[in-house]
Amino acid sequence: MYVYDRANQLAADIRESEEFRAYKALKDELYADAGTKSMLRQYKQAQFEAQAMLMSGQQPGEEQMDKLKKLGEVLAFNPKVTEFFAAEYKFNTIVSDIYKIIGDACELETGLFDQE
Repeated sequence: MYVYDRANQLAADIRESEEFRAYKALKDELYADAGTKSMLRQYKQAQFEAQAMLMSGQQPGEEQMDKLKKLGEVLAFNPKVTEFFAAEYKFNTIVSDIYKIIGDACELETGLFDQE
């Protein structure tokens, strides 16, 4: 049970971190506006689909990339969205680093795509 206690404490520490609080506050603010929320979800969905295609060895279509680019351009006009993406990136970096630390401790292959 000790490992789960430590995991729950880590989760609490993450929720209390400045990076998470900044990310969460901006997300809540932006998602309060239905139009912005919808555009952010469309953008993230298009981004996910393009990344999934690339990971499977396919090239996203021109129409799909145009949609992603146009949504990104529209969203970039909102300084809060730009701030949100920066906060999201910082928070995701922390989560990724934690995953790597745990993976390294357990000798997991977390760097399968790293160059040697």
